[in-house]
Amino acid sequence: MDIRIFTDGNLLPHSAALRSVYIDAFCAPPWNEGEEKANEFAVRLTSNVQRPGFTAAVAFDGRRIMGFATAWTTPTPFPSDRCYPQTAAGLGHGRVVDWLCGAREIDELAVRTSARGTGTAGTLLRTVTEDAPGGRAWLLTSVRSSRAMAFYRRERWTQATHPSPEGQGTVVFLGPSHPAGSLAAPPL
Repeated sequence: MDIRIFTDGNLLPHSAALRSVYIDAFCAPPWNEGEEKANEFAVRLTSNVQRPGFTAAVAFDGRRIMGFATAWTTPTPFPSDRCYPQTAAGLGHGRVVDWLCGAREIDELAVRTSARGTGTAGTLLRTVTEDAPGGRAWLLTSVRSSRAMAFYRRERWTQATHPSPEGQGTVVFLGPSHPAGSLAAPPL
């Protein structure tokens, strides 16, 4: 597997292939995202590549894209769109500012089903976070995906928010080198 890094619009010629990986990764349970969400991802990509600190790692097997991870620097003030309000409610304003603003935020991590179990996802995740400022990297995932939750724990990420086990919410994970990892409350 060949991992290539993109930090700007040079990623955009690969949009169709990235959308295909997104569909493969997220259209099945537990995500159940359809073509519309994949299209939204492709549209967002055109503005995401312009975000400060944008980084993408893309896994190629020959010419075929097998997976990708996208990340950027979380702005200050903390955003109020998408899942950010839920994140702020789970952590509180002080922790959001101290732990997440200015940190490397992983937006998407997707791997084709045929590449699962090969180490590709872990390699992509480490690639987009290896130069995170002060080791500060974070991401959101859904409590619905026990597979994703287990993967991040295996990669030594610390779960920092804990919605009810029966919930449908998102959880914040802090990267293995995040200085606040030891401050995060363990699950009950």
